[in-house]
Amino acid sequence: MSQYLVLIYGDENAIGNGGPAVWEQLHKDHVVFGQANETAIAGGNALQSSETATSVRPDGADGFIVTDGPFVETKEVLGGYYLIEAANLDAAIAVAKQVPMPFGGVEVRPIQVLADM
Repeated sequence: MSQYLVLIYGDENAIGNGGPAVWEQLHKDHVVFGQANETAIAGGNALQSSETATSVRPDGADGFIVTDGPFVETKEVLGGYYLIEAANLDAAIAVAKQVPMPFGGVEVRPIQVLADM
């Protein structure tokens, strides 16, 4: 089995403007997804809003620039992830298609296994 990271992107404003009913439904949908795919899910979490993000970049002079906010300005932001185990990319995509994502989409990325670590 290989591992894949399913990155969940969405429009925070659409979710935030939907009120408690949207949050409750989204939570319920993720619980159902988790139950239906419990054998594939190796981990996962929701992330706090992009307002809480801190970006760290090298400054080119052996130091770093630390700024408030996400790495880039976009309409859709990373909202959470699932770490899944699947036989191949097609199987991982089949699981990813089930992730609740009413205001965005997901990205599926294979986990690279580094032998030296």
